[in-house]
Amino acid sequence: MPPPERGFDAMRTPTTYVYGPVPSRRLGRSLGVDLVPFKTCTYDCVYCQLGPTTNRTLRREAYVPTDTVVPQVQERLAGLAAPPDYITLAGSGEPTLHSDLGRLVSELKRCTGVPVAVLTNGSLLSESAVADALAEADLVVPSLDAGNAALWQYVNRPHPDLSFEKMMTGLAAFTAAFTGKVWLEVMLLSGVTGMESEVRCIADRATGLGLDRVQLNTAVRPAAESFALPVTRERLEDLAGLFNPPADVVADFREPAAQEGAATPDDVLDLLFRRPCSAKDVADGLGIRPNEALKLIDELTGAGRAEAVRRDTGVFYKAVEE
Repeated sequence: MPPPERGFDAMRTPTTYVYGPVPSRRLGRSLGVDLVPFKTCTYDCVYCQLGPTTNRTLRREAYVPTDTVVPQVQERLAGLAAPPDYITLAGSGEPTLHSDLGRLVSELKRCTGVPVAVLTNGSLLSESAVADALAEADLVVPSLDAGNAALWQYVNRPHPDLSFEKMMTGLAAFTAAFTGKVWLEVMLLSGVTGMESEVRCIADRATGLGLDRVQLNTAVRPAAESFALPVTRERLEDLAGLFNPPADVVADFREPAAQEGAATPDDVLDLLFRRPCSAKDVADGLGIRPNEALKLIDELTGAGRAEAVRRDTGVFYKAVEE
């Protein structure tokens, strides 16, 4: 059987838009929903684990059919031994570019009973249509990776029509009006934004936003640019105290509940298309034994459908494009 194609046009399986659950260091077991075509984003972040952005845009479109996505989510939930902690709208690009986001959030909350989280880079929160679309979500996790415009341009490489101050104004307005929880993720890079002076600047920007939580993260997976290097855990713990209240260091995914599921090579490939994963990530996300995860990974790498990438933080696997 030839390797499956990736992309919204391929429709290679009934779960084209749904993947996981994947182990998330922020959200526990997260059932992902991909809302935009691969690497369709407002940013081109140097640390992105999916590689460079191929379609940097501000245009919002109905990228996925809500009437198809909702039944796919329901079907995946019905097949799980235990419900995920969140249904997470994210995936291969910036989810707020999906113009039917509000209806999708509403439908998922109505029919599943699982909390809905949206991971966003926060670049479009200044648009009222985007803020309205997020209104019914249980959790929104925007990003703030720099405390000034120059570093924001360097790290996030935004669309040229975006501005740092407009992004910050939108973030402040959204957190003031949103009735759900807002967790701010801060991605720190060694030698770039992982220095105390730069983190203090980010912490000053975060002060007064009314955030429920600030989480520090770093580039532990293979990144778009080789110079996007991780900050050590010990250093992150030191820097967390610069926030008021102190930030959480996003730890490794907690040990999963004991369960024995079944998975196929295509299930693993669904994860690897969305992000590089370690063997433990695959086992935790699919609820299978570690040796079964390794068996499936070996099958994929042997067939040339996946490849290993070695980093100081471990060995990760990613899907191979045809």
